[in-house]
Amino acid sequence: MKKKQAKKKTQNKRKKIYSEATAFASLEKTTNNDTSPKRSSSGIPKYVADRMARRIFFTAGIPTILGMSVFVVSYIIVSRNIAEIPPSSTIAISALFFLLGLAGLSFGILSASWDKEPGSFFGIENIPMNIQRAKAAFRPAAQNFEDKS
Repeated sequence: MKKKQAKKKTQNKRKKIYSEATAFASLEKTTNNDTSPKRSSSGIPKYVADRMARRIFFTAGIPTILGMSVFVVSYIIVSRNIAEIPPSSTIAISALFFLLGLAGLSFGILSASWDKEPGSFFGIENIPMNIQRAKAAFRPAAQNFEDKS
């Protein structure tokens, strides 16, 4: 038995051919007509992001660098026969520094002040307010709207 061949519908669709000038002119018309005021993004302002980056550098960067340098210092001490250091203590000390860096990352983000003027040196008073902001950011939009009403 032969299979029936489906008839292909041939449609005479003609592509519209535009010249470059026409195509770009219509593009410019559509982009120039969009003069509606743009909403400001609800992201983190630049001055707050810079403040967070400075805090993260000190509270997370320094412990992370120390965590990596533990391996180098341990290698130098063991290779020059200064002292016998068990590998487990090297790993434990390095892990402690990395965990300290992780805690510093969270602290650097949560302790940054969102005011124009920088706030206190440690910024501990900003942590509860920033935790509330973080919780509100992860709630559904409808729930945030109901909270404000």
